[in-house]
Amino acid sequence: MRSKFQISGLAIGLIIMFLVFSAKTYAQAKPWVAPKEAENVKNPLSGNVNGLSDAQKLYVSTCSPCHGAKGKGDGAAASALNPKPADHTSVAVQNQTDGALFWMITQGRNAMPQYKAILTDAQKWELINYIRTLSKAKK
Repeated sequence: MRSKFQISGLAIGLIIMFLVFSAKTYAQAKPWVAPKEAENVKNPLSGNVNGLSDAQKLYVSTCSPCHGAKGKGDGAAASALNPKPADHTSVAVQNQTDGALFWMITQGRNAMPQYKAILTDAQKWELINYIRTLSKAKK
């Protein structure tokens, strides 16, 4: 026979688990918005096509497992992720400022790794330049 303390502890544990999972689900459902100061950061490599070949290779090795080779959010790992990876060809992504994309790549969220210490700033800017080309290849 269980004591009142055991039942209360079980109930409290279940409530805490519910709250944790609810908070995580809510956080995943919230739109991912960069802070205003990040949105205004300018891409120092904007329009520079010299690094696109390297950026494509980096995209394939770093981003395509989740976002797919063409950036559609349909990479091999995408089906297991919640929320689903962004479609880099979409209007929603393409309308983000370079600064916002830089912040997102740097900070990461949920299954999206934080690339703050993994990629150089130049690599992140080159990736953004490459992501911009994906909307043109959308067809």
